[in-house]
Amino acid sequence: MSIFDKCYNFTDARKAIANGYYPYFRVISSEQDTEVICDGNKMLMMGSNSYLGLTNHPRVKEASIAAVKKYGSGCAGSRFLNGTLDIHIELEAELAKLCGKEEALAFPTGYQANVGCISAMVTKNDFIITDKYDHASILDGCILSEGTMLRYNHNDMQSLERALQKVEGKNSLIVVDGVFSMEGDIAKLPEIVELAEKYGSALMVDEAHSLGVLGATGAGTAEHFGLVDKTDLIMGTFSKSLASVGGFIAASEPLIHYLKHKSRALIFSASLPPASTASVLEALKIMKEEPERIAKLWENTHYMLSEFKAMGYNTGESCTPVVPLHVGQMMAAFQMWKRLGEEGVFVNPVVPPAVPPNSCLIRCSFMATHTRAQLDMALDKFRTIGKELQII
Repeated sequence: MSIFDKCYNFTDARKAIANGYYPYFRVISSEQDTEVICDGNKMLMMGSNSYLGLTNHPRVKEASIAAVKKYGSGCAGSRFLNGTLDIHIELEAELAKLCGKEEALAFPTGYQANVGCISAMVTKNDFIITDKYDHASILDGCILSEGTMLRYNHNDMQSLERALQKVEGKNSLIVVDGVFSMEGDIAKLPEIVELAEKYGSALMVDEAHSLGVLGATGAGTAEHFGLVDKTDLIMGTFSKSLASVGGFIAASEPLIHYLKHKSRALIFSASLPPASTASVLEALKIMKEEPERIAKLWENTHYMLSEFKAMGYNTGESCTPVVPLHVGQMMAAFQMWKRLGEEGVFVNPVVPPAVPPNSCLIRCSFMATHTRAQLDMALDKFRTIGKELQII
């Protein structure tokens, strides 16, 4: 018996590779654009989170290069010690302004932002309440905290209220995705805020997939619903609309001050590299200067949702640029992924444990920079293959 037996006995992925149905760790050798070179083949990218199409914007790349020339390739330490640069402070000020909060704090990854915030905020005898479809980084933050986690059924306000009734009068924090990363639906934030106030709970919204997508200025779900002041903590990422890597928390000054001194994920991690920091700053400027990008993103989204539904695809409750095509069985998802890939369309199959059994889907996501010709080409492939596999 060895601690490594589980490694030697893990064969699921090898079987998928052998059968030609392994969709992970695909090698891209080009910019993350509407078209990519994947495993040596040109493919239409229908699975990227670069919602505003900024990952290869000339200004973003130039800002990254200039930062490396000025600051070098890294900070060689954590923010807590020698790793805070003046551009970190500049970025945090811009993020706070965007989110309508007093201050913001940048983390090296979005995952660390969630883990670092939740594990620091929720301590012994506290409670954390999460949607069952919340991102894994939220769940991991709950696990690392000393608090007790309660989960409610996805976007089910009666289920949320039952959870809140159990902790009424105690310290609790509701954490919810603004836009759910696989389903593409939006959290019922007005109802959540109402329940949070009724039962005395604090509220944190993960804006990873809503930043640059929802809201008048692209600040996310809280801005979209006009509930920034009712949202205690706003989390966001840089790896989607903002064209880089990293994450942040925006909140009142006392909350950010506390995180600076209590978040282990921040204190014990090297700080966000200069190139990434400068890329995000420039992406924020472009998002502000070119609001037509968000408008174009929604034009593409509405078009694709309408066309998919007209074909007979089940897109669930999606109403955002994240559009799932529900196909049911795992093999159906893998077959569709493979056939679309053979026809030059890059998508992501989503199977358990990311979704419940027999609820597998093909996750599509759209960009502001997709042309109508590209979308129509993809739709033609989805129509043909959907009929071929008897999905539509």
